[in-house]
Amino acid sequence: MLKSITSGIQAYLGAFGLISKLKLWKYFIIPMLISVLTATVISLIAYSLSDNLGAYISEIWIWDWGKNAFTALGTILSLLIIISIGLILFKHIIMAISAPFMSPVSEKIEAHLTGNLNTTQLNSTFAQQLWRGIRINIRNLFRELLFTIPILVLKFIPIVNIFSTVALFFLQSYYAGFGNMDYTLERHYNYKNSINFVRQNRGIAIGNGIIFMLCLFIPVIGVLLVLPLSVTAATTQTVKVLNKKF
Repeated sequence: MLKSITSGIQAYLGAFGLISKLKLWKYFIIPMLISVLTATVISLIAYSLSDNLGAYISEIWIWDWGKNAFTALGTILSLLIIISIGLILFKHIIMAISAPFMSPVSEKIEAHLTGNLNTTQLNSTFAQQLWRGIRINIRNLFRELLFTIPILVLKFIPIVNIFSTVALFFLQSYYAGFGNMDYTLERHYNYKNSINFVRQNRGIAIGNGIIFMLCLFIPVIGVLLVLPLSVTAATTQTVKVLNKKF
């Protein structure tokens, strides 16, 4: 697992150069715009909700003693909850909508790596690629939220909340890498088999997703570059596993 995670992370080292070499930047213009627009909308919504959620959490503490401390804790927790949910929504929205634009990029990278110009085993149209992207990401969104909610509850427990933060980060990383890998897998496997493939190679998904998540903490530049770099890195690693010879 650790070796696979490391491989998923190391794939980013050559991503920028590969994009430039294959002249793929033009394919990322629309996904970049989608990323910026989505990030802006989610940030505005999160900002408007943060105070209300903090006030709601502070009302749980009905006693006067320790009220200020619990209010401060409620504010911090509300911020963490909003950031966590916001990141989850952001990545699934952009990966779903960008699917028809990322699939051709993934295909060009695979053709370059394998030398095979016909990399598509399962032909699909623009609409089919979009629907698959939406289907995969809706499925992952609900599963991620299902696991995220109990992890967020653990943040109310001292010391344990440290480990819950780490668990939450790796959970989000896994589903981010999942979505990035599927741009390649959609040409080779159907919906069900793609899910099984990622489960069997979850280390690569986590490694890819770790850098994806870290990019989101870089203002503006991170949001712009997160899809180009993560999709390129995920494609190279997924193709290696599929072909077992690179």
